[in-house]
Amino acid sequence: MEIALIGISHRTASIELRERVAFRVEQACEAADQLRARGILKEVVILSTCNRTEVYGVTREPTADNLSAMETFIASYHQVAQQEFKAALYRHTDREVVRHIYRVAAGLDSMLLGESEILGQVREAYRAAMDHGATGRVLNRLFQSALEVGKRIRTETQIATRPVSVAFAGVKQAEGLLRGLENQRVLIVGAGVTSEQVVKHLCDRGVPQFRILNRTLENAKALVGRYGGEVLSWEKLPEVLDWPDLIVSSVSTPEPIISRQMVERAMVARAHRPLMMMDLGVPRNIAVDVREVPNIQLSDIDGLTEVVEENKKAREEEIPRALALIDDQIDGFMRWQAGVAACSVSAQLRNVPEQRREAVLRQHLAAMMNFTEQERTHFISLIEKFLKGSRAESVAYSQSVP
Repeated sequence: MEIALIGISHRTASIELRERVAFRVEQACEAADQLRARGILKEVVILSTCNRTEVYGVTREPTADNLSAMETFIASYHQVAQQEFKAALYRHTDREVVRHIYRVAAGLDSMLLGESEILGQVREAYRAAMDHGATGRVLNRLFQSALEVGKRIRTETQIATRPVSVAFAGVKQAEGLLRGLENQRVLIVGAGVTSEQVVKHLCDRGVPQFRILNRTLENAKALVGRYGGEVLSWEKLPEVLDWPDLIVSSVSTPEPIISRQMVERAMVARAHRPLMMMDLGVPRNIAVDVREVPNIQLSDIDGLTEVVEENKKAREEEIPRALALIDDQIDGFMRWQAGVAACSVSAQLRNVPEQRREAVLRQHLAAMMNFTEQERTHFISLIEKFLKGSRAESVAYSQSVP
């Protein structure tokens, strides 16, 4: 038995290549069936996101041909010549597979360090494979422990708590200054990538009401179609500034589109109720002297960028703590895997004449090329214990938590 992994990610492959070897959920289930039917793998989980495609499996025998067979299958399934993606592939077995999935679940291998979305994607990939019947004892234990590691690292370190995108930093700042966003009304000026990120973060925080204005009405309608909200025509900008509690602007413009005079009129209409404004435009969308208007809180992209850079450094400083936790969890999983292997081998050895047992055991040890010397010693001690004990004790140990 060997745990094997082949994959590509944003670190090794272009988006064009990643798109060509991506799996939809139904394709992942179909591919898992084929990998098992052909005897390449006994257990399969396929993790496929916009940034990675990875095939995790448990093989029948630990040989170098396993990874080659997995590569050939992926090339055939997606009708991509093997030489087109071979250089982008990474290949891991046993301990390095465990290390890799733990890093992935923790957000350490993500494009955005510590991002939380990947943990949900790992959970969904595992759940789909398990519901389809493609997993077994080993991958169930591996992915359950990976999800636990991902949650622990986010709980016990600061690696995911500090915002590292301007959109997220802006929303977090607004959330703090407004003491929550659940009851706030938000006006979004612009419908580009940054505005969409802001809208997504606002939706995640349960913002009940937001309106979107954009020069190109169709783009605003498309954004509302994805997230909800209300579309307003661009011409209404001056007259709707009295409505929101928070204004976020991110449009391409050579000159400010919101002047001090517009804001002063809006403040009169809103009886000088406090207004927070966030300018994410480059060049700036909101006139600088708007800061001088009473009850206005204005943030710009320079201040938020400085916060983002500080947060990136703070996240990076947490990497050693996260890696130490991962190393500890890897050791636990590998002890469990050695126990499972020892249980299986001891059952075989009971049917082998005593004079041949040492030779058979040496064959198994030779196949454990990816185990450390300490793990191999642990394996041998378990074999001796199981041979002296009962079958029931062996099974109980293999099912125990490390």
